Amino acid sequence: MRNTMLGRVIVLFFCSCLILSGCSKREKISGLQQLEGKEFAIPTGTVADQLVLSKLPNAKFKYFNSVMDAVIAVKSGKADAAAYDEPILKNIAAKNSGLVVLKEMITVDNYGFAVRLNDRELKKTIDAVVAELKRDGTTEKMMKRWFPATGNPAPMPEIASGGGSGVLRMGTASVTEPFSFVDGSGGVVGYDIELARRIAKKLDKKLEIVNMDFGGMIPALISGKVDMIAACITITDERSKQVLFSQPYYTGGIAALVRE
Repeated sequence: MRNTMLGRVIVLFFCSCLILSGCSKREKISGLQQLEGKEFAIPTGTVADQLVLSKLPNAKFKYFNSVMDAVIAVKSGKADAAAYDEPILKNIAAKNSGLVVLKEMITVDNYGFAVRLNDRELKKTIDAVVAELKRDGTTEKMMKRWFPATGNPAPMPEIASGGGSGVLRMGTASVTEPFSFVDGSGGVVGYDIELARRIAKKLDKKLEIVNMDFGGMIPALISGKVDMIAACITITDERSKQVLFSQPYYTGGIAALVRE
């Protein structure tokens, strides 16, 4: 009787562990097509689920409040993969062992700065700065600084501020690390912020960062509250009806993060 009871306890213990970990139900994923019919963790309020379905029509979904919650679900075995912007997932994977972003993309997108439809001079300046940074090797240094293979992004470099010609107001959402985020000192930094500082320097203007919700950036730009916006913004035909985009400065898209 005691042996029978002990056996039941052991079985129940291991069943509980398997249920909690979810490991028994999750196969190792090394390619995107293995995720057909599998469960994706998706941040609520994004269109990542629709983009996944365009590639994997039988995918299933679980929804979470943030991309980090979605990633935690993958790591704990509650989902097979998380789908979100590739550079942001790479940033998370670089700081969390046991996670990897699949090389094959779900979608491929270009990111750009946006200005008002009639502000072609500012667009021209942004395009010129982006082209110049690519030519002189600065873009390569910025990529290494903000997109390391492992660990945290490097500190923001010192960039001399202008100011002789006024203020350049930039709207951003500081929740898109490594493009725009709050560092340990409370300042907003990132790839987009460094690029904005270089644009402001070119214009001899002081850069003013206006932090806001992602969904409020285009309305703020159209209403004139800011002069340009950037925060890992995908260039789309629909958005191009409302704002004028710069030339792409980064090619990314929606990717899948899985356990390594």
